[in-house]
Amino acid sequence: MSFNSKHMKTIQKDTTNEDFRAPTATKKLPRSVADGANGLIIAVAEVSRSPERVIKALTTNEVEKWWGASGFYTQKDWRADLRVCGSWSVNVELGDGTFVHAEGEFCEIDAPSKLVMTRRFDKHPFQGTRETTITYRLAPSENGTFITVREEGLIGRMQAAHGNAEHWERVLGWLDAYLSAE
Repeated sequence: MSFNSKHMKTIQKDTTNEDFRAPTATKKLPRSVADGANGLIIAVAEVSRSPERVIKALTTNEVEKWWGASGFYTQKDWRADLRVCGSWSVNVELGDGTFVHAEGEFCEIDAPSKLVMTRRFDKHPFQGTRETTITYRLAPSENGTFITVREEGLIGRMQAAHGNAEHWERVLGWLDAYLSAE
């Protein structure tokens, strides 16, 4: 295959522009992707507070204030023993008034840069009672904190992986809105 000179000039002209991969000064909005076949989700965002503040919002009863939305679901009765092998639990009140219980344990705590925990629901429409592992990685940024969420353990549950990926964008948005309002 050969290219004509007109096409080559266009390519040369485009390469003089700033590299599209270079970071910008704007805050990074929540995005996620699922590898449904391997049961893995990666979600990323930038939130408007320090890593120390983000860890506190993720590991204390503050989750009852920000994780959820009226008419969708809300978190209630958060409990946590914040130490490696410590347990955590929360009741999730769905929009129709029914409850789903979630629980797990903390596997690794390297505050404020990393938190690893398990999670399982007593019932979930796509995930069932399957336990997943969630890893939060936090790093300071110009606008607050870069947060990366990795959820794994959904092999064979492609629909749950893709649905949870979409949901992580919502959750990280709620977190940023809550922290930004302080």
